[in-house]
Amino acid sequence: MARKGPDFSTPVRRVLIALLAIVLIALFLFWRIDSPRAERMRTGLIDRVVPSFEWAFAPVTQLSQMVAGFQSYARIYEQNQELRRELQKMQAWKEAAVQLEQENSKLLAQNNVRIDPALTSVTGVVMVDSGSAFRQSVLLNVGAQDGIVDGWATMDGLGLVGRISGVGQRTSRVVLLTDPSSRIPVTIQPSGDRALLNGDNTPLPVLDFVEAPDNVRPGDRVVTSGDGGVFPPGLLVGQVVQASDGRMRLRMAADYGRLEFLRVLRAHPAEAVVDSGAIIRPGDQGLIGPELPTSPVEAARATDPLASVGADD
Repeated sequence: MARKGPDFSTPVRRVLIALLAIVLIALFLFWRIDSPRAERMRTGLIDRVVPSFEWAFAPVTQLSQMVAGFQSYARIYEQNQELRRELQKMQAWKEAAVQLEQENSKLLAQNNVRIDPALTSVTGVVMVDSGSAFRQSVLLNVGAQDGIVDGWATMDGLGLVGRISGVGQRTSRVVLLTDPSSRIPVTIQPSGDRALLNGDNTPLPVLDFVEAPDNVRPGDRVVTSGDGGVFPPGLLVGQVVQASDGRMRLRMAADYGRLEFLRVLRAHPAEAVVDSGAIIRPGDQGLIGPELPTSPVEAARATDPLASVGADD
């Protein structure tokens, strides 16, 4: 069996490690010496060594730039996610603001409607829209406890909507003008012709029984006439349009697509005449005028007063 030669690598390795440790310690001590001469030597060493090692620092520089870029990307991603969350919140607030603005505009429009000063009103919110192919009506959140009376007219911010038809303690039903049971007398302006507005479950109810159809033009303004005491006179209903079948119909002034608030007009009943004696006296009061004569002498006196004087003489 061959013997192994002497191992010189281990002592050499130990000597190199010891020398490296001594050099590093000496370099550390040299770098820590606070002396002007040592400072000049350090500066000269840096000027000589560092520029020649730029190729060695390039990977470190690139790696540090990549780390900085990744950290910057992570910050930008977090900021982007935060902005997305803020944008979603802003969208929700925007939607709420738009709804409030629409409600505010509707309420302001109701306040700007010019009606008879004698007509006061109660504003209610539309709870349920029960419109169907056979009935057009809505429910309001005001009822008998708010003083609502059956038959009162209702308006939105623009024009007439319908009338109260059924009152509960806290709710009331409004039959729309488009309902088939709706029949209201109207006046067409500026001609002043009377007509009857009939609902037919369409957005454009029919104008029937127009007094003078030749005087009516599309775009004419239509208001309530007040005939029959169904509605107060002068309430805006809509504008005349001519359908494809040639019939006169009405484009409603009220926005039936967005009924949210309705104004219920308090209508005061007409004054009833109870003192008939002030017009015609009751009972048979006999003949009106002078009494008829009962004898020829009295007849002569009634016809000729001088003759009656001569007869007395």
